[in-house]
Amino acid sequence: MTRLDRRDFTIALAAMTVVVLSSNILVQYPFHAWGLQDYFTWGAFTYPFSFLVTELANRRFGPKGARRVVYVGFALAVFLSVILATPRIAIASGSAFLTAQLLDISIFSRLRDRAWWLPPFASSTISAAVDTMIFFSVAFYCGALPGTTQTIDGLLAQVGIASECFALPWVTLAIADYGVKLTLSVVSILPYGLVLKLMRPVLIQRSVA
Repeated sequence: MTRLDRRDFTIALAAMTVVVLSSNILVQYPFHAWGLQDYFTWGAFTYPFSFLVTELANRRFGPKGARRVVYVGFALAVFLSVILATPRIAIASGSAFLTAQLLDISIFSRLRDRAWWLPPFASSTISAAVDTMIFFSVAFYCGALPGTTQTIDGLLAQVGIASECFALPWVTLAIADYGVKLTLSVVSILPYGLVLKLMRPVLIQRSVA
């Protein structure tokens, strides 16, 4: 890995960690403006940018390099979230993040030779749905698990992890959160294209080498 590669990898890793960690903290705080506290948390407006980071890393380093950003970012963000957020949110975030980001890389890689805007839009749209479903159900579902009388908090207590379910309207939050992700997927196409244009000389040089 060249010095330029190491620099760009460090930038991508730092961006991923900051986005995920800040989102895990902000998701605990409903967005009270305009009476929208039952529909949005502050984390809804930051987390979608993790897909932008992954897609730019995929374009810059290829699928293998993008997976490295996801794996290392996943480890750092989950570790810090246990300290700065809550264990349950850290587990929910880690499960959703790893599953959705790897899916994002797979879809993006299959479409990378299509129109420049299609890979990031399609991959983020699909993976964001998976991410939302996993995160909100694990983080905020307070009832018994299907077919049992056991709750998620109870399971965590059995392995020594103290947890308390937040009494939030997680279904409406999840639906609204996915709506924000879809909106930002469209909005982020422009910055993706601008950064891609700046990266093009490096990509051309790498393809020639």
